[in-house]
Amino acid sequence: MSATSNEIKLKLGIPAGSLQEATVELFRKSGYNISVQSRNYFPVIDDDEIECMLIRAQEMARYVEQGALDAGLTGFDWIEETGADVEIVTELKFSKVSRRPVRWVLCVPEDSPVKSVRDLEGKRIATEAVGLTRRYLAKHGVTANVEFSWGATEAKPPHLADAIVEVTETGSSLRANNLRIVDEILQSTTRFIANKTAWTDPWKRKKISDIVLMLEATMAAEGMVSLMMNVPKDCLDKVLAVLPALQKPTVNNLSDENWFDVITITNEKLVRTLIPQLKAAGACGIVELPITKLIN
Repeated sequence: MSATSNEIKLKLGIPAGSLQEATVELFRKSGYNISVQSRNYFPVIDDDEIECMLIRAQEMARYVEQGALDAGLTGFDWIEETGADVEIVTELKFSKVSRRPVRWVLCVPEDSPVKSVRDLEGKRIATEAVGLTRRYLAKHGVTANVEFSWGATEAKPPHLADAIVEVTETGSSLRANNLRIVDEILQSTTRFIANKTAWTDPWKRKKISDIVLMLEATMAAEGMVSLMMNVPKDCLDKVLAVLPALQKPTVNNLSDENWFDVITITNEKLVRTLIPQLKAAGACGIVELPITKLIN
């Protein structure tokens, strides 16, 4: 029997730690207000059909696979690390700092003689991603001692480890600890995942899909704006030639048959050069409007 909103709630995992703030902010922009209280692992969300729980991203995929959670957000790296069998609903390109993927990299001290992974035969490597590292070494035919790191991994070479495998977004922490990247092991972005049984339930699948639609719409709208303008008939072709458009500009007749209303969507970074060009081409009454959601 499938779930209904009166029978059950969607159990949603929110990643605790480095991704938490960015995730809560993305949900807020998408229309879901999540309130996280200090020392409380059950945030309140303004949707009676959703029950949230804060879970470390490293553990998210395992709990979703087991059904303790119906869905959640975690990095592709942790799905790979745990080998969890989950439904990857969508990729969401955001992290704690930027919209760039994070990278798992093999690093050694700047003055280390190690030039490639093959130079680590028989050496000691510290990392939080033990599974990823062991598979990477096996792929290159290298046998090394891979140790789980409980934190402060960048500080371990050279006294506690010959090398580390660590995640980085900007590389600043690696540089601060005088570490050199030898190789990149994996790039990772955030994924919205679902339990496979929950994904087959019609009510839960629709609920998950609705959430994902709003998250994707919010991310698609980032950096985009709408431009509205009035254009005289004899200038329409010149104005349209100037406009970059997401698809095609919307052109509507005004009450005066010699005038048109033109609406387009464009990157906000282009506006400062685009508006002068539009005015020179004959557009007037130009209005710039922010976009919070963009659904194709």
